[in-house]
Amino acid sequence: MKPLALDSSHTSMSGVFYPTGHVFALFPTADLARQAADALDAGGDRAESAYASPEVIQKDIVRTIGGSDAVMPSVGADGDFVRRIADLASTGHHGLLVQVGKDDDAEALGATLQREGAVAAFYYRTLVIEDLIEQPLTDSKQSVTVGTHAAAPQPDDR
Repeated sequence: MKPLALDSSHTSMSGVFYPTGHVFALFPTADLARQAADALDAGGDRAESAYASPEVIQKDIVRTIGGSDAVMPSVGADGDFVRRIADLASTGHHGLLVQVGKDDDAEALGATLQREGAVAAFYYRTLVIEDLIEQPLTDSKQSVTVGTHAAAPQPDDR
C-alpha cells in the first residue's frame, strides 16, 4: 500500500475529487485500512491501493471543492461526496483508494471493504458515483443535505 498522491487523474474536469475507476473507502483507524488493503491483495490480482490519513484527506481531497462554504451547483454529486468524505475525515477516519479492474465485482469489493471495517465506500465510475455501503440515517447533523444517501428524511418519508 502506497501513500495517496492526488493528481489530475483523480479529479473531474472541474477539479473536484473524482477518481474514475476507483473505490474510495473510509475506515475509523489506519490499522483497519491497512488490513483491508491486505485482504484485497490476498483476494487476487488487485491493483495497488493508496492510503490517505485524515490530514491528507483534508489537505488534498477536501480542497478540491474550493474554499467556499456555500454549496455550489454541480452537474453531478461529486461535491456532495467530497463533503461526506470531509465529514468522516474530520472525525479521524482514514481513506483507502483502490483501483477497480474491468472484471472486478464492485458489490463484492464493497462487501469485503465493509467486512474489513469500512464505514463508507464510493465507487467512481464514468458519470456515476455508487455508494457501496448503505448508511443508516442518524439524527446527527451532516453537512450534506441533498444528492446522496446522507440526505435528511423528507416529509413524504414519514
